Order: sequence, then structure tokens, then C-alpha cells
Amino acid sequence: MSEILKTIQLNKYFRETEEFHVIKSINMTINAGEFVTITGKSGCGKSTLLYLLSTMDNDYEGEVHINNTKVTGLSQNELAAFRNENIGFIFQFHFLLPEFTALQNVMMPALKLAKHSRAEIEERAYAKLKQMQMEDYALKLSGKLSGGQQQRIAVARALINEPKVIMADEPTGNLDSVNTGIVFDIFKELASKGNTIIAVTHDNDFAERSDRIIEMKDGEIVQ
Repeated sequence: MSEILKTIQLNKYFRETEEFHVIKSINMTINAGEFVTITGKSGCGKSTLLYLLSTMDNDYEGEVHINNTKVTGLSQNELAAFRNENIGFIFQFHFLLPEFTALQNVMMPALKLAKHSRAEIEERAYAKLKQMQMEDYALKLSGKLSGGQQQRIAVARALINEPKVIMADEPTGNLDSVNTGIVFDIFKELASKGNTIIAVTHDNDFAERSDRIIEMKDGEIVQ
């Protein structure tokens, strides 16, 4: 399998009243098509690590390489452009715009990337909603939908630009068991088609069904 992401001596410090070493010399490699979960107790650094990997936090020491690109050292504008094209990010809270329809929310990253016409983007957005079993809600305001429906729309939005890597921070943390199962099955299907999934989770059942578990403790990988 080909390498899609790696870190070299990745360190992160929080410097407020005193220095706190939150991520400690992490060297890791993730291959294309892997479904990887990052686990550990609250405060172990797993979400902090994910934000470093996603390029949304670039205040660190060491190196991050994604899809054959060294993203360490890129400008904020360069990182934003790289992220929009290569990484789909799914938050625990969906962050949809409630006054926009499901379809409009899904279209937004593609409109920003501007690689296709608006008509093509709309067609692609419908396809992603269908993949999430949400096409019947395309024209519904996202603020009027249930939490599980909103999270599936958020997954569709993360997929619209066909990213190589999909990262998720507790993507099922606010979902019931039925919707958790739906999201897991979607991730497995995406991984089977070559997408790489990296998900932070505290759900042991969810993690154990992934391809590989990376367990963290006190800012380090312990397994």
C-alpha cells in the first residue's frame, strides 16, 4: 500500500501560564485506503494530533507530509487551498448553516474550490447526498433536520471535493447507535474505494471495527 500521510518527530506545546508538552515526538505513517481510529482517554492529545494532521493547526515542531506534499512551512493561504482539495474534515458538531438547504451546504466547499461549473457541482452534491441516503432531504433547510441527518450531510460536504484523506473528530459522538452504524458503514465503503479515513473516537466498538487502532496516552502513541 502507498503512503498517504506521515509525521516526523511531531511535537506540540501549549504555552500559556506555563509550557505544556501535549504531543510528544510522534512518528507515524498511514497508508492510502486505511481506516484508522485514534483512541485514548480524554486529554491524551488525540484531537490535538488530528488538528495538526489536518493542517488546521500549524503551530508545532517536526514535519507533516500528506499525499506526497510537505505541508509544514506552507502559508495559511497555501494550507487552506491544500486542505480544501485534499482533506475532508468532519467535526463532532456538524457546523452546517441552518438557513441553507442540505444541498447548498454540501456544495459550498466545491464552489470555493471552483474546479467545476455550478451545475456540475450541484449534480455532484446530489450524488453525495444519495450516497448518504439523504437525497430526499436535499432541498430541506439543514436546521430543520435531526442530528443524525445533519451529520450525514456533514459527511457528504466533506466528500464533495473527492479528498484523498477524510479526517473526523468524534464523528459519532452525538449520534445514536443506528446513525453510528450508518456512518461507520459509509467510512468502510469509502476506505474500500481507496479513501483514507482517520477518525478520533472514544467509542471502543467503533474503533475495534476499523482497520487499525492508534492508542494514545499522555501525548504519545502507546500502541
